[in-house]
Amino acid sequence: MSPYDSDSSDGGEDYTETSTLLGYVSKEATGDAISHLGGVPTWLDDKTAPSGTLAKCKVCNDLLTVLLELNGDLPDRFPCHERRLYIWSCRRKTCRRKEGSVRGIRGVRVAKGAGGKAVAKADKAEKVEANKDEKPQLGIGEALFGVKSVKNDSSGAAPSNPITNPFSSNAKGKAPPNPFSSAGANPFAAATPTVQVTSDEPKEEGTATLAETFADKVRLSSPPPPSQPPRPHEPWPTQSSFPPPYPHYHLDAEYETLDAPSTPQIPVNARVDMDLDAEGSGGTGKEDKEVFESTLDKTFQKFADRVGQNPEQVLRYEFQGRPLLYSDNDKVGKTLAPHAENGSFSHAKVTIASSKGGVGLPRCQNCGADRAFEVQLTPHAITELEADEMGIDGMEWGTIILGVCSKDCKPNDVPEGEVGYLEEWVGVQWEEVAAKK
Repeated sequence: MSPYDSDSSDGGEDYTETSTLLGYVSKEATGDAISHLGGVPTWLDDKTAPSGTLAKCKVCNDLLTVLLELNGDLPDRFPCHERRLYIWSCRRKTCRRKEGSVRGIRGVRVAKGAGGKAVAKADKAEKVEANKDEKPQLGIGEALFGVKSVKNDSSGAAPSNPITNPFSSNAKGKAPPNPFSSAGANPFAAATPTVQVTSDEPKEEGTATLAETFADKVRLSSPPPPSQPPRPHEPWPTQSSFPPPYPHYHLDAEYETLDAPSTPQIPVNARVDMDLDAEGSGGTGKEDKEVFESTLDKTFQKFADRVGQNPEQVLRYEFQGRPLLYSDNDKVGKTLAPHAENGSFSHAKVTIASSKGGVGLPRCQNCGADRAFEVQLTPHAITELEADEMGIDGMEWGTIILGVCSKDCKPNDVPEGEVGYLEEWVGVQWEEVAAKK
């Protein structure tokens, strides 16, 4: 049994495939013209950019630089929503390790007349997540990433992992990671164009009733979210005002595969040399073992081992999945680790929110809903972004975690059919200073 809390495995095979998507950079164009690492941002609407206040570092007030732009369309969960995710960072060395030097933005456009339907769909999806046992929800992967269930093999038995690798060259997905592969659908490719729901469109049975009766009554009887002051809006700065951008990389992705653990075999003729203590006798080693375990950061070791199996990954994606913690000793780790088991999030997918025991991701400041994990950057992203820079005095984070509104709400002052942008929660886990050379 793999120790990696995988959502699926393939019986006796020597690998495990999880429901987490890994992103890889490519200098060649892929099937997705939206998602990219580095470069300059693009917007859902050429006429509508975020407020310029979101472009500034909260520490020094200088303009930020794009680390990631990601197509976040989830038509199965949020029908008629267009979504875009952004992670930005300040390039000033003096701002590193300070809160507000890295920021996250979510762009959203909800088609006219689709608000009630989207809320009902999201509520239904959450109930499915809460009631299921260990099987991952396939609808999201199929809708967003074009992933279909694996067909039965020649023996007639269905494989234990129903999620196929979108870039694998065979049915069981045994092919090694290939970030430049053009086979299969790009998981970050733009989803099917949104369809506006009009009064002439027939209403879905059950969903329409829920949205028009019970759900409406619940929303009317629920206390409104805390009143927020009017959002400040500044014109978005011209691109020439920003610091030089990082290199632009296209993104490919595939489901994470992990080698099954193996038990090391000790040769029968192996010889063990015992260290002698001061009296010339061999010690038990118990004291050394205790000292070693006390200094070992098990959470970091798990992070390093997990990422090391696919070392070229630059991001990990799974909406309402589990972030892989870099450490459980910093502020972010202490916030999220209480929801974890042995340094990793429990097998069932969960929404981490402040309503669960008073710890976890803060609620959405716009609508008051829980926030959910969606994507995180991994250290290899630094290697790619700073490939053309001289010196070793670069970015110092171990991972950047983005948590978003689980309801994918739009700004209150933005009508349906128009684009709005909201700041989302970003958790940065920085490198351990003592570990730096």
